[in-house]
Amino acid sequence: MKSVSKEMLQFLKKLKNNNNREWFDEHKPEFKALEAEVKLFYKDVSVLMQKHDIIEKTKAFRIYRDVRFSKNKTPCKKHVAASFARKKPGLRGGYYLHIQPNDKSFIAVGFWAPNKEDLKRIRKELEIDASEFKSILQDKNLRKHWGNLQGETLKTAPRGFDKTHKDIDLINHKQFTFTKNFTDKEVLQSDFAEVVDEHYKAIRPFFDYMSEILTTDLNGLSLID
Repeated sequence: MKSVSKEMLQFLKKLKNNNNREWFDEHKPEFKALEAEVKLFYKDVSVLMQKHDIIEKTKAFRIYRDVRFSKNKTPCKKHVAASFARKKPGLRGGYYLHIQPNDKSFIAVGFWAPNKEDLKRIRKELEIDASEFKSILQDKNLRKHWGNLQGETLKTAPRGFDKTHKDIDLINHKQFTFTKNFTDKEVLQSDFAEVVDEHYKAIRPFFDYMSEILTTDLNGLSLID
């Protein structure tokens, strides 16, 4: 298994302190070599994931920032990252991997920006009966690897939902995500790909539940057959 190199973290530290086009252009060959190595790491993670999921695409994000609508005009990100897309339409949920020095690396899973229809479908399911959802959130293996459900929530009930509903705290979610942080020491371990994969594997009960909801109507009839 490929591991994340110490040189990549060192390069990102230097980039943070020299985040300008001239410096990056001068050091671009070094970055491209390190980027090629970290892409092999992403590939190894994806291969491991294929044993318990169907990953349709691995996307390595560009180092360049989109500065068109930002006051911050520094050209580069201070991290490298990748996402792993499950095979749609039957499998829902996404995986994210973020490598950043100074103990700022993390992985994340879930639903960052569900569209309006999906979000309403999830909320309606929770309104009818959230018991299975709550049971999954209390799963020992899931909690061991991911802790508590995260994500942005509304300050008040969504339109059409009772603000006194006993599970309004779940219904109010706009995002349904989990995050796990890692130190530089952990990222540089030779088994980091396996550690990431074990965390991704642990989220499957949650993904299976959400996939079932988002591929059926409220009567349980398939929307994708």
